[in-house]
Amino acid sequence: MQAGNTVPTLDRNQLRDVTLDDQELMRELLSALIDDTSRQILVLDAAIREADSPQCVRLAHYSKGACANMGAKAAAAVLQKIEKTAAAGDFAECSASLHILSGEIERLREEARSL
Repeated sequence: MQAGNTVPTLDRNQLRDVTLDDQELMRELLSALIDDTSRQILVLDAAIREADSPQCVRLAHYSKGACANMGAKAAAAVLQKIEKTAAAGDFAECSASLHILSGEIERLREEARSL
């Protein structure tokens, strides 16, 4: 799944709504989201390698919600896929999706630089 091909990396209108169109707050919150999600990727990677389905589901769900709330649509879509495939015990697919997620976070970083 290449979420970036069908889903926008960042829904700027949603981010504007969340921050009441405060440019400084947009940059600050997006930076915090990127940092937090990057940390979660490391923990999620370990859970995937350990085939820990409950931990994978919990981590993916948490990060999916944070990304969705801030308008990081593509990352949220990948995290939703990880959440579902982890629940099904398909850790090979989770691992592949995790690599896609890393790319989506990098694209989100690029979007954040242009704010």
